[in-house]
Formats: sequence, C-alpha cells, structure tokens
Amino acid sequence: MSSPDVLVIGGGIVGLATARCLALEHGLRVSVLEAESDVAAHQTGHNSGVVHSGLYYRPGSLKAELCVAGREALFAYAAERGLPHERCGKMVIAVSEREVPRLDELERRGRANGLAGLERLDGAGIREREPHAAGVAGLWVPETGITDYRAVAEAYAADVRAAGGEVRVASRVGRIRASSRQVVVEAGGDRLSARFLVACAGLEADRVARRAGLAPSVRIVPFRGDYQVLVPEARRLVRNLIYPVPDPDLPFLGVHLTRGVDGAVEAGPNAVLALARDGYSRTAFSLRDTLATLAYPGFWRMAPRWARTGLGEMRRAFDRHAFVAALARLVPEIRAEHLAPGGCGIRAQALGRDGRLLDDFALEERESMIHVLNAPSPAATASLAIGARLAGRAAERLGATRLRR
Repeated sequence: MSSPDVLVIGGGIVGLATARCLALEHGLRVSVLEAESDVAAHQTGHNSGVVHSGLYYRPGSLKAELCVAGREALFAYAAERGLPHERCGKMVIAVSEREVPRLDELERRGRANGLAGLERLDGAGIREREPHAAGVAGLWVPETGITDYRAVAEAYAADVRAAGGEVRVASRVGRIRASSRQVVVEAGGDRLSARFLVACAGLEADRVARRAGLAPSVRIVPFRGDYQVLVPEARRLVRNLIYPVPDPDLPFLGVHLTRGVDGAVEAGPNAVLALARDGYSRTAFSLRDTLATLAYPGFWRMAPRWARTGLGEMRRAFDRHAFVAALARLVPEIRAEHLAPGGCGIRAQALGRDGRLLDDFALEERESMIHVLNAPSPAATASLAIGARLAGRAAERLGATRLRR
C-alpha cells in the first residue's frame, strides 16, 4: 500500500480494533505499524483474559460507557469468529466488615452502569458459588467473562488484511512530521505518508506523542505484575474468578484468582514499579526507562502518597509467603505448594505532573492526529467500542474528501 489514508501506530488490541473499524466501517485504506515481530506482543499478549463487566467504573466515565458497550460487542465477535470465550461470572469478596462499605459502592456503581443479575451474598451464599472461598459479604457479577485476547487481536489483524489494509510488523516508529494535511512517519527503514495518524502506542505512547511534536501532559510509568498459577491438582479451589474489594483510590484491582479459557488458574498480579517498559522479568532493567521515571516531577509527587502501598506490593512480589497470605484471605485453603511460577505483564500507567495516576482513557488530538495517551483496563474488553470511537473521530476529521476503496 503506497499511500494509505490512515496510519495506525501500535499492533496491540486497541490499535488493531481501530484499524479494523477504519477499514471495514469507513472504507479507508489503513496501515498498522507495529514495532515488534508480531502483533499483541506487550499488554495485549500478557493479559489475564478477563472480559470485564463494567462494575468498577465511575458512572458517566468513559471507562464505564465503553466497557459496557465493548463487552457485549466482544462477546458477539468472539462467538461469530469461533474464538474461545465464556461468560462465567465472578465473585468479589469483602473479607472484613471494614470492606463492606466499599462493596456497597461497587454494587451501586454496577447497578448504575446497567449490569444485570448482580447478587449480594452472605458467607453461605459465597460458598454456594465458590465452595472454597470465604468472606463476610460477596457480590456475584454474572456478566464478567473470559477470553484469549491474543487470539482476538490476531482476528482483528486478519480482518484488517481481508479489508485491504496492511499490518506491518518490525516497523518501529522513528521521526514523525505532521502538518494539517499530511503525516509522514519513518518506520522500519521506510518513509510512509498518510492523511491522518492514530497512535495507540501503549507503553511508548508518551514518546510517540513527543516525536510527533506534542507535549503530552502525562508520562508513562510502567508497573510490572507477576503471576503465579495453581498447580493442576489445586485448580478445584477456584470455579471461576475470585476478586478482593479494591482500593477505590488506585487503578489496580488487587491480587485475585482467574480461571482462563484453557482451564488454568492464575493468581495475581501484584503491582510494582518496573525498571523497564518491556522488561518481563524481576531483574529487567533499562537505564533510559528508569531515568525517565525518576526525572519526572509527577513521580516524586506520587511516590510519598503511595509509599506504604508500594512497599506492600514489593513485599508480595519478593516474599512468597506474603503473596500466599494475600490469596488465602480469599481462599483459606491455598498453600505455597499449590502455586507455581506464572507469567508477567507490564501496565502502561499514565501519570500526571501532579502525581495523579490517571484512571480513565486519555486522548490528545491535533488536526491530523489522535494520540491515545492512556488506555488502562478495561481497554481489551472495550477494544471494539474504543476502536469505533477513535475511527469515527478520524473519519470525521478526514471529512467528505476521505478516499474510499
């Protein structure tokens, strides 16, 4: 494709969903630029596979709106394409009376966001649905599900190609020059031009924005999440998904237990500051990424506020007994011998200069560009809805003169 209408930076699930909508719904010629050798190499491919219901999000927020719409679109898409998926439900458990008011708030948010079938449970009710779990109160959320997001992303990429678009892997983006009428991008040794650019660069979102001449108000700070998996003989302890009541001031959901579409059960993740944006191990280190975090004023405003929480996360990351203790609050029978090392994910967390962790989607637009600066969970769940929103904005900017296939 010599001259696409739109360049999409990022072969993760949000970028591919956007490209798919641009090609299929708007008839535009699209090229996706992915730095790695395959799509879904970072956040998408390391996702736990949960299809979120929309329970957690503040009513009226972009997260709430897009999650609820995206959830149903995703289930329908997975069924149509024969992708693994299941609407299995999940249990959110308050393990002490102190957590009950926060569970009340979750229930209120869920009902405000239109969730059907929410069921408030006492200890006996929890055990009926999850026989090995324990708590003083629970909330059953039947609209939560599971899928394989790497398979979903690969299906989106296939749709882009089938519609005449292209997905270029090993195309790391370098210089970007943008005017009101054209965007020129250097990527993978080539020089490409288009009339519009949509950047869904995830862990590199702020850097890509700066290369395009923007001055984003946030910095991406990576957080690593480590998982353990239940050994096969211990999987009986978890039927579906078991979550704690999260801290409403943090964009993380706490250590939980998640059954995957393959039957395996993951435990985790913790959330610790990562020293490399693409370092999927505890020892991974990038001087460039570390200095970028430490040089950012927002980090030093955020760090004291969450020092105690951060130390707790670090302890669970490196102390197996602390990690097991966090799980045993939800499922008391879990023991250290029930766990084996699992995978790891890196979350692209946008941080403001004021030290605030952004908890909603954040976009920055120019005449010929849209940059997604924050796409936290439930971005995978909401990918089709987010993609439709971004594609609609891009098509609107191109106007009546956009080229159609």
